[in-house]
Amino acid sequence: MNKLFLAAALAFAGLAATAQTQPGGGHSNRHGDEMAAGEVRRVNKEQGKITLRHGEIKALDMPAMTMVFEVRDPKLLDAVKPGDKVRFRVVKEPNGAYVVTDIQPAP
Repeated sequence: MNKLFLAAALAFAGLAATAQTQPGGGHSNRHGDEMAAGEVRRVNKEQGKITLRHGEIKALDMPAMTMVFEVRDPKLLDAVKPGDKVRFRVVKEPNGAYVVTDIQPAP
């Protein structure tokens, strides 16, 4: 029984390590550290959402598109308006939602 448990634990550890290092898997996918470039299309402070037209986000394996994102801290929306060029950081939550965690004016 102990050998079976050990084998299962080692297999799980290997899968976890693979998910963290391969594109599209685990840690590297859910916690993209790159700042993406985008343009604010719409701000919905009531729902805590922002619509951004953005370029490719490699860390999330996401092509350029326009999409609605949830915002982790609704206060981030106070500093942006439609038409603003921005740099932003987005993560993929375990539930599949894409959430903006930081947004700044583009240089």
